[in-house]
Amino acid sequence: MSNLFESANYPTVEPGLAEYDNPIVAGNTINWKKTTLYTDYPNSAYAIAYQATLNGTPGTNFTVTGSVTSEEWIFTIAHGTSASITPGIYQWNLYVTQSSSSERKILESGVWEVVPNISTNTSSDVQSHARKVLSAIEAVIEGRASQDQMSYSIAGRSLSRMPIDDLLTFRDRYKAEWNKEKRLQRGKAGKGNDGIIISYFKQG
Repeated sequence: MSNLFESANYPTVEPGLAEYDNPIVAGNTINWKKTTLYTDYPNSAYAIAYQATLNGTPGTNFTVTGSVTSEEWIFTIAHGTSASITPGIYQWNLYVTQSSSSERKILESGVWEVVPNISTNTSSDVQSHARKVLSAIEAVIEGRASQDQMSYSIAGRSLSRMPIDDLLTFRDRYKAEWNKEKRLQRGKAGKGNDGIIISYFKQG
C-alpha cells in the first residue's frame, strides 16, 4: 500500500458521501490535490479555497485553503479541524481569487458529507440528515417506527403527531433532497444514475 502521508499519493478528487465510501470522517486528517489547476492559476497570482456550508444551516460552514507543492494545489483538513465540524451534508464551492484585484470566481461545486469517527462516536449510523429523516417519515407512515424515529420533529412538529397528508408532503420533500445529494455525488464522480459516464462541466 502507498504511504498515505506523502503528497504524491494524495487522491485527486474531493471527499464525497458516505454512500460512496469517501466522506470526511471527523477526527481524521483529510488530504487531496488538484493536479491541473496550477497551470492556469499559479499561487504567485491566485489563491484557491473551498467554502462549505451545512445544508439548512447557513451559519455552519468551514473553509479549506489550498497551498502549492511541486506545482500542484494541495488541500488539507487537519484532524483537529475535522473533529470540530458538525456532521451532516455540506454544499461546497471551490473559489479562485485573483491576488491583484481580489476578484473571485467559482471553479467547481459539489457536496461533502461529514460523518462521526467510529472511535469516538457510539452510533454506527452515518446516514445523511435527509436520509435519516426520510427513513423516519417512511417508518411512521408504515407503522413500524422506533421510539427514536417517532421523536423526530420537523419545524418543531413531531412526526408522531403529523396528519398523513403532511407526512406524505415531507416524505416527497426529503426524498427529493436525498436524490439530489446522490445525483450531486454521482455527477462529481462522472456517472449518471444508470452508471453511464456523463460530462462534468466546470465554470471557466
